Amino acid sequence: MSGNNYNDDGWEPVTRLGRKVQEGEIDTMEAALNSGLPLKEPEIVDQLLPGLDDEVLDINMVQRMTDSGRRVKFRCVVVVGNRDGYVGYAEGRDDQVGSAIQKAIGIAKLNMLKVPRGSGSWEDRSERPHSLSRRTTGKAGSVEVEVIPAPEGLGLAASDTVRHVLELAGLENAWTKSHGNTRTTVNLAKATFNALENASQSRQPAPRTSDRDEAEVADQ
Repeated sequence: MSGNNYNDDGWEPVTRLGRKVQEGEIDTMEAALNSGLPLKEPEIVDQLLPGLDDEVLDINMVQRMTDSGRRVKFRCVVVVGNRDGYVGYAEGRDDQVGSAIQKAIGIAKLNMLKVPRGSGSWEDRSERPHSLSRRTTGKAGSVEVEVIPAPEGLGLAASDTVRHVLELAGLENAWTKSHGNTRTTVNLAKATFNALENASQSRQPAPRTSDRDEAEVADQ
């Protein structure tokens, strides 16, 4: 694991979002994600979230037969994050392992999302955002991963692959459940990331009518 410091000296933005970031009109990752503009330059993430950590979860050799013979490429699965609510995931392919890793890191930055952290466990009384605000599920291939809010002090009850993704997202406590062919690292990692993405896209449920009425009575 290493801090990934991208050298953006001389960066010339080619997208509207990139220009807004370089000019200081957008100065946070949250504002960039909420701008409605597509994130197409990894340098944007480098500028708004400096010092990201990255973790190579899997390296696999892929062979393919072509007219000129057998061609070998490497597929690398990478997750990046700031350990404080932002995480990205991607796969990269190249003839060289190092180049495949760098490709994956660049793509993972473009897939960056904000994780809705909180203390969603009914057993928890902490006000610190150390877990998820609600349970979530993600799928990839035959693998399904469920991430459940846990009270402070439990830690991450997860396999190594799932734990790496959650740690880089800034989660400290969570229960997890995995189903399917969980020995396939790429699907297990992707299902975990998809679960976090589903959580980021869902909204807090509106209070039930009975709950709202009770609250109104209590205020009277």
